[in-house]
Amino acid sequence: QVQLVESGGGLVQAGGSLRLSCAASGRSFSSYAMGWFRQAPGKEREFVGRITSGGGGSYVADSLKGRFTISRDNAKNTAYLEMNSLIREDTAVYYCAARRGYTSSRSSDYEYWGQGTQVTVSS
Repeated sequence: QVQLVESGGGLVQAGGSLRLSCAASGRSFSSYAMGWFRQAPGKEREFVGRITSGGGGSYVADSLKGRFTISRDNAKNTAYLEMNSLIREDTAVYYCAARRGYTSSRSSDYEYWGQGTQVTVSS
């Protein structure tokens, strides 16, 4: 079992950057593939990106490529979401999630979720 805690959210002006962190408890973090999702008010949860358990492979949703980057540091039990050139439409609660085995773009495939961190982009 793993527990996830996101941090790094906040209020940022359009064009700015944020780096979200997802800290995991437990000693088997490197066994889990990680995913990032977001949910804006009144909208369904949206896939942002994913990364393999070893960190050798990552994928960001096509609409976010070039602005968002996913990484992880297994020695620190932490995954990251780097967000650049933020726009108002990026405003949402951002969640990290973990699952054993392969990565997935489907939220229903993930077993463990953090509580989320709010990102608000002002124009």
